[in-house]
Amino acid sequence: MAEEAKYSIIREVGRGNYGVVYEAILNQTRSKVAVKRIHCNVPENVELALQEFWALQSIQRQHENVIQLEECILQNGQVFQPISHRYGKSDSHLLLIETCLKGRRCMDPKSACFLWFVMEFCDGGNMNEYLLSRSPDAQLNNSFMQQLSSAVAFLHRNQIVHRDLKSDNILISHRRGSPIVKVADFGLSKVCQEKGNVNQHRFSSACGSNFYMAPEVWEGHYTAKADIFALGIIFWAMVERITFRDGDSKKELLGTYICQGKELIPLGEALLENPNMKLQIPLKKKSMPGDLCKLLHDMLAFNPKERLDAFQLEVRMRQISYGKKRQRSVS
Repeated sequence: MAEEAKYSIIREVGRGNYGVVYEAILNQTRSKVAVKRIHCNVPENVELALQEFWALQSIQRQHENVIQLEECILQNGQVFQPISHRYGKSDSHLLLIETCLKGRRCMDPKSACFLWFVMEFCDGGNMNEYLLSRSPDAQLNNSFMQQLSSAVAFLHRNQIVHRDLKSDNILISHRRGSPIVKVADFGLSKVCQEKGNVNQHRFSSACGSNFYMAPEVWEGHYTAKADIFALGIIFWAMVERITFRDGDSKKELLGTYICQGKELIPLGEALLENPNMKLQIPLKKKSMPGDLCKLLHDMLAFNPKERLDAFQLEVRMRQISYGKKRQRSVS
């Protein structure tokens, strides 16, 4: 008797250059999950799949605002082999899987070899779509900013640098009626092997999405503080509803930039060309609390040494007045 499938695919919910995401159900409990399939047929896909795998697998405990990996399954032809689950497996076992995956890629690149990531299901889509479908709300913005600051601080404490933070890579889930953000898509992330301060680790490969990349990423010499610059872009765009139209997807995306005639220049690239450029915050003619304005300037500083790190940002976010309900004085 054939063994019943563990998951059933319901529908496709997203597709990118490197993988497809499906809504699925766990047949035993009928609970929803998200399943991401990456075809490991070319070196780039294998590398992205393994980086996401190592990042999510390295997290020993979960954070409410980071997507949760339930398990990872290796498909080799018609054979499906679970290679990890939330309780983890030994590093030697995982290294063996990595070696086999890379070796198989070299021997038979056209084979039906996939990695399937089974993750918690988020019912609210991505943050970009969620915010642009609603009227601006300072309290909601504040909540999302707090959650994202906490998530990135958590990742950096666990020696994980995301390297591709943008509103499209942040998902929304609803718990007890309130929207919860989930940082997702770890294909470009790096797990720093050295212990200690994550901000001391240096990276050289420029990666990420142009409109969110820090000036030093364009140069190819950067640290984990590049994640803070990307968050600064997201926060500023979120607060003032600054958008641009993506040239490839034609979608409207939250993000800040510099206008040069009709051309939109990513802020990080513009700062690299002119490090002394003064950022016009707020960009629109609406007022912005002074502490929020200062926070954005400190997140978007050209010099990484003058930029906040994730742990300082987490503290500062708890202190800003923006989006907080004012307490009525009792006489």
